[in-house]
Amino acid sequence: MIIRRFEEKDAQAVSDLIAHTLRAANSRDYSMEYLENDIAHLQPADILGRAGWQHFYVAEESSRIVGCGAIGSYWGKTDESSLFTIFVLPECQGQGIGRKIIKTLEQDEYFLRARRVEIPASITGTPFYLKMGYTYKNGVTQPDEEGLLRLEKRREI
Repeated sequence: MIIRRFEEKDAQAVSDLIAHTLRAANSRDYSMEYLENDIAHLQPADILGRAGWQHFYVAEESSRIVGCGAIGSYWGKTDESSLFTIFVLPECQGQGIGRKIIKTLEQDEYFLRARRVEIPASITGTPFYLKMGYTYKNGVTQPDEEGLLRLEKRREI
C-alpha cells in the first residue's frame, strides 16, 4: 500500500469511497438523510474543489484507492490547521490504513507549522482519533449542531 498526493483522475474513486464508507460505517450513528446530504456535497467536483485548497492524499493498494485524507489551514490561519475527509473503506478498516493516513497528514507542512490541529470528527470516527492522540476541544464530548465532535491536538513548535 502506498499513500500519495491526490490527482485529478482520483476524484470519482474518492467520491465513491466516501459514499460507500458513509453508508456502510456511519449509518449506525447517523440517519440516512443526514448521510445522503453529506454525500451530495462530496461529489467528484466537490472533491476537486477541496483538493484546490487542501493537501489531499489517497491510500492506494493494487491500483485501488482504499482510503483518503486531507489537511488545510484552519480558517486561513498559519498557526492552526484542520484535518478533513478522512475515510477508509469499511472492508479495509482495522488494517492500519487510517493510522498511515494520519501519520502522513502529520508530516505535511500544514501540520508541521501548526500549534493546533482540529478535526471535525464524526461520532463514528471519534474513537479512532482519540487513539491517535487527539482530544476533545474545550472538553466538549457531545456532538455539535452539525452532528460532529470537535477534536484537537496541540503542539509545541
